[in-house]
Amino acid sequence: MDPNEKFETADIGFVLLATAQVFLMVPGIGYFYSGMARSKNALSLILLCILSTAVVNFQWWFWGYSLTYSITGGNFIGNLDNMFYRGVLGGRLQGNPVPDLVFANFQCMFAALTPALAIGAAAERNRLLPTLIFIFIWTTLVYDVIAHWTWATNGWANKIGSVDFAGGTPVHIASGAAALAYSMVLGKRNGHGMEEFRPHNISSIALGTVFLWFGWFGFNGGSALSANLRAANALSVTNLAAATGGLSWMLLDYRLERKLSMLSFCSGVISGLVTITPAAGYVSPASAVLFGFLGGVICNMSVKLKHFLAIDDALDVFAVHGVGGLLGNALTGIFGQKSISQYDGSTGFNGGWLDGHWAQLGYQMAGSVAGLVYSFSVTYFILFILNKIPGLALRIDPESEKKGLDETEMGEVAFYHTTRLVATNPRTGELRVIRDSSMFHENDIPMERIERRY
Repeated sequence: MDPNEKFETADIGFVLLATAQVFLMVPGIGYFYSGMARSKNALSLILLCILSTAVVNFQWWFWGYSLTYSITGGNFIGNLDNMFYRGVLGGRLQGNPVPDLVFANFQCMFAALTPALAIGAAAERNRLLPTLIFIFIWTTLVYDVIAHWTWATNGWANKIGSVDFAGGTPVHIASGAAALAYSMVLGKRNGHGMEEFRPHNISSIALGTVFLWFGWFGFNGGSALSANLRAANALSVTNLAAATGGLSWMLLDYRLERKLSMLSFCSGVISGLVTITPAAGYVSPASAVLFGFLGGVICNMSVKLKHFLAIDDALDVFAVHGVGGLLGNALTGIFGQKSISQYDGSTGFNGGWLDGHWAQLGYQMAGSVAGLVYSFSVTYFILFILNKIPGLALRIDPESEKKGLDETEMGEVAFYHTTRLVATNPRTGELRVIRDSSMFHENDIPMERIERRY
């Protein structure tokens, strides 16, 4: 018997395409974060995001998928029945319209994406090797646990009626809370509060945003797991929320300097995408406009939280992903509609306040607050222990931080500037090369000594 006969090949192709789109979000995060950092740390952020994919791919095959989705697991976490993808091939262990292996690969991209989001908070001061170890441990103890209770059929949040279409709690709230803990454990960057840490490349931010926006169609649309009307609605509301979020943030910042900022627009797009994520399979396009508007405005204002809390969240991960995820989950409890959730034949959602189901907001907040508290506390504990292990100190030394992670941790830089410092012999007038380097920082040399550069 052909194992494909019991599945619609169109659905399989749709989810495989969505998997590839979600993968593209990982370099999207890398370029977005890289552009927001200073040039001496630009390459390390791209590398860490891509390495997150490699580490989590192995972890997911090794035991991550089993801990998250084994059907015989408990209310809190799964077991090791499907370790090494054992028993995961062409069946329907999860009751999905696609084979288990297709579903496992799709969900692997979600797991890889989440720690890549969180590590942005530690940008410009975190050592790379301990970060990779942290990603493996964090995915096991935090992401897999929260994803299990949110999405697995036997997870406690799923059982009480909390809904999350594409990752408001496991992806965004979990990564935002982890980012907050990471920032606190590492402390502030040298010069924080005295130097202006400006983004070095707005073009990279724009490129990363486009990758993320495109990939989010697979992230949210693919979560329908079938090429159906619910997937089409998810794509529609995702696009609307992104556009509205970008415009809202940009226009809110316009009042300050009367300039239309690319950085503001890109930040707003991401906030709109984050906010709509848990609701994409439950709300109408009209509601999505409100999601995007509130996401852009509230996440914009939340950026000021790090100043109030005196925390150096380098790339505002908590303000965008943590706050945006909480907002999206809450709004799902208000604007979620039973009729939209039934576009693919589902019958398990009773709607939110629009349908007179007043308890749904409580269910949403139960899952959200539990995810926030759990991710923050366990992340803090993991980082605290790692920091005590010889050789796994999380933060680079002050001298290395001054030079940048690209040079000190990688020995490579994003931008090679071949520079030649030349001095003139006062007796003969002859030019003499006194420094020739492809990693030359002008600030390292007193200006009066620079007579000519090629």
